Amino acid sequence: MPLALLALAIGAFGIGATEFVIMGLLPEVAETFSVSIPTAGYLATGYALGVVIGAPVLAVAGARVSRKRMLMALMGLFIAGNALSAAAPVFAVMLAGRVVASLAHGAFFGIGAIVAAGLVAPHKRAGAISLMFTGLTVANVIGVPLGTWLGQQVSWRATFAVIAGIGVIALAGVAALVPHRIGAPAGDGAPAPAPAGGLRGELAALRDPQVLLAMAMTVLGFGGVFAAITYLAPMMTGAAGYAPGSVTWLLVLFGAGMVIGNLIGGRYADRALLPMLYVSLGGLAVLLALFTATAHHKAGAALTLLLIGGFGFATVAPLQKRVLDHAAQAPTLASAVNIGAFNLGNALAAWLGGLVIAGGLGDTAPNVVGAAMTTAALGLAVLAATLERRSAATRFSPAPPSTVRTGG
Repeated sequence: MPLALLALAIGAFGIGATEFVIMGLLPEVAETFSVSIPTAGYLATGYALGVVIGAPVLAVAGARVSRKRMLMALMGLFIAGNALSAAAPVFAVMLAGRVVASLAHGAFFGIGAIVAAGLVAPHKRAGAISLMFTGLTVANVIGVPLGTWLGQQVSWRATFAVIAGIGVIALAGVAALVPHRIGAPAGDGAPAPAPAGGLRGELAALRDPQVLLAMAMTVLGFGGVFAAITYLAPMMTGAAGYAPGSVTWLLVLFGAGMVIGNLIGGRYADRALLPMLYVSLGGLAVLLALFTATAHHKAGAALTLLLIGGFGFATVAPLQKRVLDHAAQAPTLASAVNIGAFNLGNALAAWLGGLVIAGGLGDTAPNVVGAAMTTAALGLAVLAATLERRSAATRFSPAPPSTVRTGG
């Protein structure tokens, strides 16, 4: 494994910790600022929307900066946002800190995915991308549970202060280990090249129907996971009957599933990408639907949560690779926007989940939202494959013989 992948994984670890730890700390944050749980859920929604906005804006803004320097700048932004969250005197400032930290998220993963893919041979690119994302999944096994425990035992402010410190370590790792120049699919220099013609080429890649379908799958697919996970703490304490302290090890289970699913998804996406998406999205839709029932039983909830993590994150590397494959000539903006698409789905799911809870449908109602979103993503995967087959058939079908008229 190239050491640069380790540096990217360290950054992904810090980002994963700050993104997901809020789910285990919603009750504590809500109590501190005297707001409701759905209102506290805006900390997840606001973060997700910040990723959606920050991903394309910062990807374009950094087009003339080397990818290594851009990754370092993004980690600096991440550190500042988490420090602001840790010191927030009122809820609005806490929300602002979350948004500042989130601005770095999409561009870091988008640019990082290109760097990771360029560090290895073409047939290993999905695996390299999944290794970078391993940092995010490990954060859910170690960082998020420990952050939740620290927030419950000491203060949620201490959690965000520690995450800011992890950002400092990640910044040093990127500076020391990421090379200034890498190979295909896109080199790393100053300026970062865009083979299809700069910003115009990057924007043109976003008009490709397959790129757009992959991004729509991203919004709906992993968004389905977020519908359930955003409200995990109240769901597990209210429906399943777990003590608040048990949320920590439940997050460990979810994170363990994410690690396993991420590695499996990355491995098999290099072999059979669309079949991998069919299995992961189909299984995820079934699991989220079942979670409405299993969430009322401690053992069933724990097992389902593990599987949701696995099937949910098995979609990430395949979807990111599919975008890179179809935007190979101008990958930077498309890659960053697809990371934003993950978080657009997260924001949509968190908002819809809050609506169904506020509407009195119960703590498990967000699971129904998640199942519907993921089922729609599976439908889009089937549509993408159908269009791809038709396009291939048209491209390679023999031309009809010409009719030659002769005089007589």
